[in-house]
Amino acid sequence: MSSYKQEMKGERAGWCRSVICFVFGVCLAACSVKYSFSGVDIAPDIETVSIKTFKNNASLVNLKLSNELTNKLKEKFISQTKLIVTEGNGDLQFEGQITQYNVTATAVGSDKAAMNRLTITVQVSFVNTKDAKKSYDTQFSRYADFSSSQTLEQVQDALVGEIVEALVDDIFSKAVTNW
Repeated sequence: MSSYKQEMKGERAGWCRSVICFVFGVCLAACSVKYSFSGVDIAPDIETVSIKTFKNNASLVNLKLSNELTNKLKEKFISQTKLIVTEGNGDLQFEGQITQYNVTATAVGSDKAAMNRLTITVQVSFVNTKDAKKSYDTQFSRYADFSSSQTLEQVQDALVGEIVEALVDDIFSKAVTNW
């Protein structure tokens, strides 16, 4: 009787393993899982992106900022997607304006500011012509701090590069990532 119980127990275990493997296989076949290291989620019918030059409407104007922001956004799409950048009427369309470029004191020391903050704000209009629910009109803002012992002119290029990189990541992520 003991060997009969062991034989039945072994058959039951084999049957359970078979059922589990079958259910797992069906679930795996039914699911379509999309893996992406960059997190980019672009529908297959989207082939092009158009990015208009960002207008600089800030009260304090950095002459290089408009082109730098526009070009970095284009470079991001070229390096992170298979989309073709076009002059107009892309499946994905970006346009916007720089609305703020200013320096403010952030940390006050004895009789003067110890740190200053450069803030850049952009208003972005994004249209997804294939899925209007993913379109947006949003403001993005980023900043970087620098010592008050330095002038804006001394640190401007480095800070603008850092801020533009962060803004481009934000604009890109909101448009095409599914995180």
